[in-house]
Amino acid sequence: MADDLSPRLAAVVDALPLRPGIRVLEIGCGPGAAARAIARRIGEGYVLGIDRSAKAIAQARASSTAEIAAGRLGFRVAAIEAFTLEPGEPPYDIAFAVRVGALDGRHPELEQAALSRIASALRPGGRLVVDGGEPLREVRLGAP
Repeated sequence: MADDLSPRLAAVVDALPLRPGIRVLEIGCGPGAAARAIARRIGEGYVLGIDRSAKAIAQARASSTAEIAAGRLGFRVAAIEAFTLEPGEPPYDIAFAVRVGALDGRHPELEQAALSRIASALRPGGRLVVDGGEPLREVRLGAP
């Protein structure tokens, strides 16, 4: 477990189906603790953390200079319901979210928009996992 992870986030990171070289999208990354921990585990893979809070993204970037410089980690200010891949950006193998309001079932229209954007950002066969299981549960996505 990385020093900056709470026990709950450590359990989430441990439960993710990570492997070397994987591309991971973290939705609602906050200050980036989980994204950093994942970047350390996936070798030449890549993690993109997104959050709608510019302040959280600034904190994440400030705490992740080594991983960003190594090309294993990036952060972007974005709300998942409006997220799109940048031109030439490869799709992700897995997306995950912990405590993200757009994916917690309380806002169905927002959730549908978010799920559509996530499906478009994942490679065919890509997976979305969210909190609410033990500790994660997989969300089935339709075709983008």
